[in-house]
Amino acid sequence: MKALVQRGYGPASSLVLEDVPDPVPGEGEVLVRVRASSVNPYDWHHLRGEPYVARLMPGGFGLRPRAGVLGCDLAGRVETPGARFAPGDDVYALLPRGAHAEYVCVREDLLAPMPVNLTYEQAAAMPMAAVTALLSLRGVEAGQRVLVNGASGGVGTFAVQLAKALGARVDAVCSAANASAARSLGAEHVFDYRAEDFTRSGRRYDVVLDVAGSRSVFACRRVLARGGTFVAVGGPAGRWVQPAGHVFAALASGPVARRRVVLADAVACPDKAAVLRELTGFVERGAVTPVVDRSYPFDDLRAAFAYSEAGHAKGKVVVTLGVAG
Repeated sequence: MKALVQRGYGPASSLVLEDVPDPVPGEGEVLVRVRASSVNPYDWHHLRGEPYVARLMPGGFGLRPRAGVLGCDLAGRVETPGARFAPGDDVYALLPRGAHAEYVCVREDLLAPMPVNLTYEQAAAMPMAAVTALLSLRGVEAGQRVLVNGASGGVGTFAVQLAKALGARVDAVCSAANASAARSLGAEHVFDYRAEDFTRSGRRYDVVLDVAGSRSVFACRRVLARGGTFVAVGGPAGRWVQPAGHVFAALASGPVARRRVVLADAVACPDKAAVLRELTGFVERGAVTPVVDRSYPFDDLRAAFAYSEAGHAKGKVVVTLGVAG
């Protein structure tokens, strides 16, 4: 089978398209034919080994990369029988890695049935971004006010829709060019980050979901209501410390800022398949629709990485393998 293999740290051009042996499922696994995957910051941070500080952290990238196949978002079809899934079942999953290949062996407890009203492309846009967004909104109640800083990217587009579906009143921070799209997803008010400082708006929010990392938690506390929660998702990319530094600084500032500060970490989620099944409910009743900016064929996966890393995607960047639906 063909796979895009990482051999060392570097840019997207360093990835190598190779013929590798077909994987063989072990106990508790099934073989899945990958129909679509997507590109996340999680992928290209691992590809570049940046921020460098993450190479030294326990459980981080490591001083030398682990050669193999990247890709954590998967939508595809089961090829071999298992205890929970049968050949022909359409599934999606959030994997540790391995989705940027024609086939991958997946533990059955990571798989969830694919939403029946989505294409493979749309389903592949969901796992990392949508799981992160839903974890970020745990505890949100109807009538509360939510602000999404960075509303036009993968996590942000899901967060706006999910907050609206949970009955919250949602405001968004993004560029003026993306304001109408944010409103169409459910945002009531949109801040143009180039022209307005949302932390000085005078508005108050029960939850500030920070994807962009453009303001410190100390600045954001000005718009947090009493008892409000600041959710750290990401931050500006950097070679040495960021975005890890922004997230750690936010967590460390929680007691000082006298506000609840939490981290939304989809990678550490203990039951990713259960969260995906929950998301399927939102999708199948029409409350959430994945936003796909661009779709690339598998042979152009390196270009998909480069476009995602540029940071201007409106929604998700998807890669297809042979079929789009």
